[in-house]
Amino acid sequence: MKIEGMAAVVTGAGSGLGAATAGALARAGARVALFDLDDAAAVGVAERTGGFAVRCDVADAASVADALAAAAVRHGPARIVVHCAAISIGRVPLVGGDPAERLTKFARQLRINLDGALNVLSLAADAMRALAPLDDGERGVVVNTASVAAFEGQAGSAAYSASKGGIAALTLPAARELAPLGIRVNAIAPGIFDTAMIAGLPDYVRDLYLADCVFPKRFGAPDEFAELALAIVANRMLNGEVIRLDGAMRLPAAADFLHRAGVVAAPDAN
Repeated sequence: MKIEGMAAVVTGAGSGLGAATAGALARAGARVALFDLDDAAAVGVAERTGGFAVRCDVADAASVADALAAAAVRHGPARIVVHCAAISIGRVPLVGGDPAERLTKFARQLRINLDGALNVLSLAADAMRALAPLDDGERGVVVNTASVAAFEGQAGSAAYSASKGGIAALTLPAARELAPLGIRVNAIAPGIFDTAMIAGLPDYVRDLYLADCVFPKRFGAPDEFAELALAIVANRMLNGEVIRLDGAMRLPAAADFLHRAGVVAAPDAN
């Protein structure tokens, strides 16, 4: 899809991957609406990129519908949607503790990450289907954000991995279901990217992640995520794919990871 002149929506656009993607789309000539629960952060990015900020709770259907409607009034209905909004609630052990509290934490992780992705995808696609088709019958494209944790999640991260694994598993059936409407669906599975979430980790944890980077021997830059998002939008043959963006990194198992950090004793070799 040609990006210049198109209406686009980016969720989680107040920071990190979303902010970088909103900026890249704006520089490519798109009319960008920036959705974020933190509307002040979204306004700040919008002022720098010439976009339009809208407060949006991606896990609430009414909030997403209202945000899409506001964006459509300003820019016209979105043909490009890049969904970056997500949270990580940290380690949630599967055993021990209060089972009810564990379920509450899991539910919150899934609601925001997975339900949020479904909400944005379904409501955006519903609006796209009323649009006139472009070349090859295309009406729109949605790019979701999964994670390498969907494929090799670490011990303690079952909730986060399940939420991102759900996005990965959603991609192909969604692409197949929306194909008759001319709507493509893809996902990016980033590795460790230099965002505020990573910046908040202790130095020894950052060093251990860096040790597992293959090439480049560094964390990803948000602009590199944005570059791939725009390439997916532009290439009409890309559909139903989950694309890893990780420099060949594979997440280590938590037991080994914590042992190398000196947090737990080495496992018994016998």
